[in-house]
Amino acid sequence: MEQLEKVIAKDLLRIQAVFFRPDQPFTWASGIKSPVYCDNRLTLSDPAVRTHVEEGLADVVRRFYPDAQALMGTSTAGIAHAAITAHLMGLPMGYVRSGAKDHGRQNRIEGRLVPGERVVVIEDLISTGGSVLEVVEALREEGAEVLGIASIFTYGMKKGLERLAAADVRNVSLTNFDVVAAVAAETGYIRAEDVQRLIRFRDNPSDESWIGGAV
Repeated sequence: MEQLEKVIAKDLLRIQAVFFRPDQPFTWASGIKSPVYCDNRLTLSDPAVRTHVEEGLADVVRRFYPDAQALMGTSTAGIAHAAITAHLMGLPMGYVRSGAKDHGRQNRIEGRLVPGERVVVIEDLISTGGSVLEVVEALREEGAEVLGIASIFTYGMKKGLERLAAADVRNVSLTNFDVVAAVAAETGYIRAEDVQRLIRFRDNPSDESWIGGAV
């Protein structure tokens, strides 16, 4: 996994799906200031990166969830990745809406889900873990056995790790915040001294002491 983590990290930085701006932080919807911006949808627009990602996700499912019978994408970012990965693996695929439809059959889960079916959730990124755990809960309520999550990128935030552990859900990511930060420093994308600032943000997003060059 270590080699794959670096390959995906370089891919994400190259296409600016993940990029760092520690001296001019972004502001999340929650109001938290962040030195990193992540948009893994951009991986779909680059054929080479898309191949690395989808083959990587397929490898994760095979290695860590060998009993998987179906893949379920998160809405909306995980849908395309779940579809391509399922195609590569010859598995059924579906996805979970953020809420049930207000018309028709009022589905929340799209695609066929058989009670007792062993599924893996495909997610593009995980921060605090709230949205992906809603998907896991929806699948469990419909009788699925959720083996775990396969994701492209995770921040590794304490809150997210604790939530996943409390819900008894395993996540395996192709790469993570620490690896991307290290690769960014190695390639001169950011200064080496910025890495510790980034890790401080990862460890405690509400503490803004890392802003403004603090070390």
